[in-house]
Amino acid sequence: MRIEPKAKVGLDKRGPGLRLRGELILPQGRPLFRGLEFKAEPGVWTCLLGASGVGKSTLLRLLGGLETAGVFRGEILVSDRQPLAGRAAWMAQSDLLAPWLSVRENVAFGARLRGEKPDWVRVDALLAEVGLKDWAQARPAALSGGMRQRAALARTLMENRPVALMDEAFSALDAGTRARMQELAFGLLQGRTVVLATHDPGEAARLASRAYVLVPDPAGARLAEPHRFATPPLRDPASPDALAAQAALLAELRKPPLEESLRERAS
Repeated sequence: MRIEPKAKVGLDKRGPGLRLRGELILPQGRPLFRGLEFKAEPGVWTCLLGASGVGKSTLLRLLGGLETAGVFRGEILVSDRQPLAGRAAWMAQSDLLAPWLSVRENVAFGARLRGEKPDWVRVDALLAEVGLKDWAQARPAALSGGMRQRAALARTLMENRPVALMDEAFSALDAGTRARMQELAFGLLQGRTVVLATHDPGEAARLASRAYVLVPDPAGARLAEPHRFATPPLRDPASPDALAAQAALLAELRKPPLEESLRERAS
């Protein structure tokens, strides 16, 4: 069975744009980021890259209205001026599968929490697409790390929300499976506003309409100028635009932190 989005998404029904402006101060008084302005355009993929611990997951959690360490001072704006609550699907770095449920039941967990009747036909179709059809009745403990991540991806896609916030959604997958899951997610999330945190410049170069690098700074992490693309996603990884973007993003990621640069200049 070929899976289609539950409804065609026209230009007037795309996911809304998101904007975050402000600072987050950690409990010890250190700023995680300061003077930050992040923008996700409506209905497309925005990728966020950066070193571990720089604040990518925290930024995603703030966008989703989830609890974070520290105090956020600023504003989070939604372009259609409607609350985002109930309109965003969240995929964390850890799979968060309920160990007492089968894989099939985990994919339908959102409907269960809302007291709705799951669309089991769509659940089964998604399990087939992510390669877990034969593991539908298994418990999460029986799955490998990559299989668990595919189950979590299927659960996120099952939600079919206007906004998807995805934290390292493909990181546990081998290269071939990762490419297939990227293509599946990109197809099913057409017209949705997707923010993907990733460590992989190649992934961002393939999927994003805009990509940001969150840069470490003793005064608080900051965003480098966003990378914009000459061609639309989903890009061939070997295309000139994708290769140029991957190289540019990797160069930005490899720049020494500001504190280290200042020490080198002083020496």
